[in-house]
Amino acid sequence: MASEPATPNVVAETRRGTTLVVASALLPLLLLGGILYLFVRTGTGLNLAAPAPIEKIEFERVEFLPGEIRAHVINTGPDEVTIAQVQVGWLNRSAWDFTVEPGPTLPRLGRATVVLPYPWVPGEPYEIALITANTLIFTHDVEIAAETPRASAAMLGTLALLGVYVGVIPVFLGIGWLPFLRALPQRWYFFLLSLTVGLLVFLGVDALHEALENAARVPGPFQGVALILAGLSLSVLGLYAVSNWLKQRRKEATGGLVLAYTVALSIGLHNLGEGLAIGGAYALGEVAMGTLLVLGFTVHNLTEGVAVVAPVVRSQFRWTHLVWLGLLAGAPTIAGTLLGALAFNPLWAVLFLAIGAGAILQVVIEITRHQVRQAGAAALVGGFSLAGFALGLAVMYTTGLFVAV
Repeated sequence: MASEPATPNVVAETRRGTTLVVASALLPLLLLGGILYLFVRTGTGLNLAAPAPIEKIEFERVEFLPGEIRAHVINTGPDEVTIAQVQVGWLNRSAWDFTVEPGPTLPRLGRATVVLPYPWVPGEPYEIALITANTLIFTHDVEIAAETPRASAAMLGTLALLGVYVGVIPVFLGIGWLPFLRALPQRWYFFLLSLTVGLLVFLGVDALHEALENAARVPGPFQGVALILAGLSLSVLGLYAVSNWLKQRRKEATGGLVLAYTVALSIGLHNLGEGLAIGGAYALGEVAMGTLLVLGFTVHNLTEGVAVVAPVVRSQFRWTHLVWLGLLAGAPTIAGTLLGALAFNPLWAVLFLAIGAGAILQVVIEITRHQVRQAGAAALVGGFSLAGFALGLAVMYTTGLFVAV
């Protein structure tokens, strides 16, 4: 039976309803715009002008080149600021010739590079002071000056090789324990899963701690703590989406294999943050610190391979999955090392570390749910589970002693 055509009254009523909905959506925005316009044009009758200039300059990075110091700065104050003088020294500073690229006046959130032709000496401490046109002083201390590595094909190749040493090789060495892990009795399966949880909980807390440390160095307007919240939330939701996609697209992907991939992805995101730390240390000229970081993370990451394969100890799958799991967990270290060396920024470090922490949190939840589905909630407090969790924390703590901080 064909539907009857709408009467003119019904059509008019529908149009009026649509108009009302559109008007209710636009009216608050129009009123808000009008209020803001009146506030800007007329003010509120209060004297909102600051009694003294509010200026703030923050140092993002300082580079030491042959016969030259380059300070990358950002204006995080509410008003524009003009750099009028630069002083360099340690116990006693002295004024020095300088240029500012693109110019000495920085708008709000504007960035500039202060270039100082200065005969600095490697190994010496320096204090760089920027003095504004309003005679406000902003300083940055460099405890030990060292030449900043410049980007080149050889340098990029070396950094990529460092990423392989730190992230890829240790993870694959840990994955190599899979035959030994499979030879263990069935009751050790929950021990391994709990060991994985212990490893991941330690990594997650460590990532959050590093994110909070870097958040303190993020310029105020960029809200470092808010970035942590955003990274945590998006990574948890994103990993759930990835897990569902794997379950729907891959017929071979058993529950254990999907869980292994999510573990590998979460560890890979965490290793991206580790790569940033190593690359940043080399970019800032802290070569000795970078060497200790490489050695420490190499030992530290050996246990991550065990965490990756623990969910599939009792599963059957093609061996090629082990290759993809190892690359997913370890290869992001290469990208992080290159990114840290070329464009290290506390803001990116905060975001990536928070994403890694959120991914680890999601995997811990999934492994716990997997254990409950397999043997009930009592398995979480059994002797093997508690021992595995405690051993995981102990292993990460012990290997963490090799990491320079």
